[in-house]
Amino acid sequence: MADVKSIVFDLDGTLIDSVPAVAAAINRVLVEEGRLEVSVEAMRGMLGGGALETMIQALQATGGGDEKLATPLMERYFAAYLEDPSASTVVYPGVMDVLEGLRTNGVAMGICTNKPGETTRPVLTALGLDKFFTAVLTPADTHFPKPDGRHVLETLAAMGSTIEGAFFVGDSEMDVMAANDASIPVVCVTYGYCHVPFTELKAIAFIDTFAELPGAF
Repeated sequence: MADVKSIVFDLDGTLIDSVPAVAAAINRVLVEEGRLEVSVEAMRGMLGGGALETMIQALQATGGGDEKLATPLMERYFAAYLEDPSASTVVYPGVMDVLEGLRTNGVAMGICTNKPGETTRPVLTALGLDKFFTAVLTPADTHFPKPDGRHVLETLAAMGSTIEGAFFVGDSEMDVMAANDASIPVVCVTYGYCHVPFTELKAIAFIDTFAELPGAF
């Protein structure tokens, strides 16, 4: 761990499982629109590209839709989600203990996520995760969201860190592509929302539980 100076983390699918909460909020909007609900498992395959993309896919799965139809629904989605940001959202096993250990060892930590800022910061606070991170960059904070590596580099800069001794930890092809684009080593967790075979991803390690993270470095 001596060579690890800073770590940029993805959020959904890496630190927390928010699929049930996202599904509940989107399904409320779908029902209000006279559509059928989308199952939690189906919703799991729709995450990774940001909330608007998830809404578009949910509309497409329930009768059709595009960005023009989805955009006006986002405000209602955010309102439903924020009624209780931590409801049905689970912090993955081992996350709290590992983050506490990293903080104790002086590792700088930040969040680089495609989750909207409107929901990211409230859920971090509600779950007690906000204390670990010196910077949180969502799509609202960058012109270059993942898989663009500049999202990662801007997060590092906001943390007051450099690429030297930096690592990325994520769960999806978006995360690995962004880290690769930023020329930062990436550790990929296998329990998240990845939509491609892990054999297609260029990571330095794949871990099945978050508790394995320190050993991966």
